[in-house]
Amino acid sequence: MFLTQHARLARLLALAVPAALLGGAYLSEYGFGLYPCEMCWWQRWPHFAAGGLALLAYTVTPRRLWIWLAALAIALSGAIGLFHAGVEYGWWPGITSCAVIAGGGSGNALEDIMNTPLVRCDEPAWTLAGISLAGYNFLVSSAAALAISVLMVKDRNA
Repeated sequence: MFLTQHARLARLLALAVPAALLGGAYLSEYGFGLYPCEMCWWQRWPHFAAGGLALLAYTVTPRRLWIWLAALAIALSGAIGLFHAGVEYGWWPGITSCAVIAGGGSGNALEDIMNTPLVRCDEPAWTLAGISLAGYNFLVSSAAALAISVLMVKDRNA
């Protein structure tokens, strides 16, 4: 079964957006030392799923179903990003104590614990124009999920 131009673009977005956001997350973590908190990880899991679903849309029928499911996973990550941003901005409380010990790995467990920072979910690690990484994930993921959905509806009406 062949896809229209709209569905092919939706499939490309469903693969490229999670790949770009995950790439940015890992670059910020390993390149700039911005370690993820627990809720940051919650936002990554749907992007991993979306990437896998988008890859399925290249090889396994029904391709449109995989694209829709990838869009849903991307939207879920955006919703988690909105919740996380709300916790960071103090709009509502988090649902866990949500703190992760970052880094480690020197071989001396006590030294790792004593010298490793605690990453909290209620404090943004980085902001640009007052928007945290979780906020940007919400904005980008929501826009991407909406764009994929619009393209898929256009595909159905074509």
